[in-house]
Amino acid sequence: MNVLQPEEYIQGVLAANRRMIARTITLVESSLAEHKAVAEKVLQGLLPHSGKATRLGVTGVPGVGKSVFIETLGTFLTGRGLSVAVLAVDPSSARSGGSGLGDKTRMEKLAADPRAFIRPSPSGKTLGGIAAKTREGILVCEAAGFEVVIVETVGVGQSETAVADMVDFFLVLMLAGAGDELQGIKKGILELADTIVITKADGENVGHAERARKAYETALHMLAPSASVWHPPVLTCSAMAGTGIERIWEVIRDHNEKMKRAGEFEKKRSEQNRRWLWSLVEEGVMSRFLNLPEVKSLLEKTLRDVAGGEITVAAGARNLLFCLDKRLKT
Repeated sequence: MNVLQPEEYIQGVLAANRRMIARTITLVESSLAEHKAVAEKVLQGLLPHSGKATRLGVTGVPGVGKSVFIETLGTFLTGRGLSVAVLAVDPSSARSGGSGLGDKTRMEKLAADPRAFIRPSPSGKTLGGIAAKTREGILVCEAAGFEVVIVETVGVGQSETAVADMVDFFLVLMLAGAGDELQGIKKGILELADTIVITKADGENVGHAERARKAYETALHMLAPSASVWHPPVLTCSAMAGTGIERIWEVIRDHNEKMKRAGEFEKKRSEQNRRWLWSLVEEGVMSRFLNLPEVKSLLEKTLRDVAGGEITVAAGARNLLFCLDKRLKT
């Protein structure tokens, strides 16, 4: 990738140039050291222009219709004059690391909308189906002037906190029947959700969706809400028929208004930034640790000895950390 000067990326994003927005996100996603140095300057320059969008996270079990839902919601919003960015995190190939699905082919109508921008990113090995640089992608899209930023996840059921930790409103999609109500409770998603939406509530499935809605509503009443000013509602919709979408947007706006009036909105974002800071520190420390020559030479044998039962896990960890202790003392 041909790297430009930081100011070229900044000006391109601020001008809402789609090509430069995409190039900037590619830059911040790069793991190359020379790219990281430029990306840091770009993000610093974009920071004062970010923070004004509504950040919406959408997750749900596979087959629930996340992409259809996001496209329907996105086109509804652009139809109301809002600009929408979608950071759609695709399942990564275990072999190549590339995306297994093409978001722009799954959301053809929204992709063709001049008020929308769709960016697919491979989820990689990050838990929760969140690309490692999704937060930076949100910042770029906000600086470009998008009023709503939607983060779609693969819905693998791992570390859903990662999704909730980067958005203002966490929306969980569920299917009626097939034990999904119990599955949702097991995963603890109910404690994170700002609303639960039962999808595919059309035709013969309307009755099933309504029963599922009542079941989730009962379950939510037994849990302490994540915010004192908000009790998550349970809604139904049909993305294919377009029913229930307007009500969902009303709920999102109502949530944000109540959170802002109570002073909880900025407090939540500040706490998210603190957790983001520590996650980057942990990531950086681990990277530096694993790149120490002493650790590299000892790691493979330690892993083999632990796997084979030759030494305890605690002893293996202590041996590796001893390499760090020695380095810090020198």
